[in-house]
Amino acid sequence: MRTQTKAIQEHLTPADAKRILTEGNQRFTANVKAQRNLQSQVFETSAGQFPFAVILSCIDSRVPAELVFDQGIGDIFSTRVAGNIINEDVLGSMEYACAVAGSKIVVVMGHTKCGAVTSACNRVEMGNITALLSKIKPAVDKVHPAKTDLTDAEIEEVSIENVKHSIDEIRAHSPILANLEKEGKIAIVGANYSVDSGEVHFM
Repeated sequence: MRTQTKAIQEHLTPADAKRILTEGNQRFTANVKAQRNLQSQVFETSAGQFPFAVILSCIDSRVPAELVFDQGIGDIFSTRVAGNIINEDVLGSMEYACAVAGSKIVVVMGHTKCGAVTSACNRVEMGNITALLSKIKPAVDKVHPAKTDLTDAEIEEVSIENVKHSIDEIRAHSPILANLEKEGKIAIVGANYSVDSGEVHFM
């Protein structure tokens, strides 16, 4: 598997980027990794990086983006925060990835059995976690506004809605990314990872 270069990145379309991620996840679930020399990739990327994608995912230890999509060093930007929520720092990181470094796709990836989403559904309040969970609350309110004792299936509904809400936040609060998407230079897509199967389902 070749190291990501500027020439390769420039010739990729957003559709190509999504296909590469899909194929990488298929390898991951089949337990067949692409052959890479990671030490060589360290040296080859030391002078610069040209990632083709930026992935926003949860901090959950079961969802490492590089492994889930079978990508190597220098291939993707990985942004991780509990509940894959959007804030100013995350938006700035995405804008850098796409507008400056040339990434072709923004993926917001939630996952099943998410602790942050479950905590938001249970109206947990504790320290700085309270402020973080407040960013998931719109998804909770949209799916089950008056209910506090949600079933596992209902919590999974909230997790999907939370991904959609994060995408809406990106488009609403980052004119840079919204314009790049309108111009067809990037795609902004949602995905959900199954901690049971390892499969990523794009929305």
